[in-house]
Amino acid sequence: MDYMKLSKELSYALRHAPWEYELELDEEGWVEIPQLLVALNESPGWRNVTEKDLEKMIAGSEKKRHEISAGRIRALYGHSTPQKITKIAAEPPRWLYHGTPGRAVASIMEHGLQPRQRQYVHLSADIDTARQVGQRRDNQPVILRVQAEQAAREGVLFYHGNDNIWLADVVPARYIEQ
Repeated sequence: MDYMKLSKELSYALRHAPWEYELELDEEGWVEIPQLLVALNESPGWRNVTEKDLEKMIAGSEKKRHEISAGRIRALYGHSTPQKITKIAAEPPRWLYHGTPGRAVASIMEHGLQPRQRQYVHLSADIDTARQVGQRRDNQPVILRVQAEQAAREGVLFYHGNDNIWLADVVPARYIEQ
């Protein structure tokens, strides 16, 4: 395991682009370790990273960029993104997008978008962001279009994450187009 590369990957994920990894940081920048491991394990280069690897990386680092406490991990400094993704229901735009591996499309079209082991379904405000998120798990992601405005009118709650990201508890399949 290259702990220097892992440290750089974590710094990028926790400090600059948690949305690319579908991570939800709290107001102090913490994320649950299982959520982080799911995100890392979905990337080809990090499929076998464990909590022990994170502990070894932190213990061996001279710069102490990260810390672990009570089953959570955070970057200690250098954040360039807002820390908190708030859960205030908001009116979404007409369309939102979701980048996903091709292998997941049939299940999504049958069961809708589910949060899996995360708290929320992550949606993107634009196609480019959805593609970037989807490429974390597939070089050629499928971009799904969500009829967000209609879904919200019919009772699906959406939460504004940041400029590019929206959250939802679930998105039923009837609002999803390929």
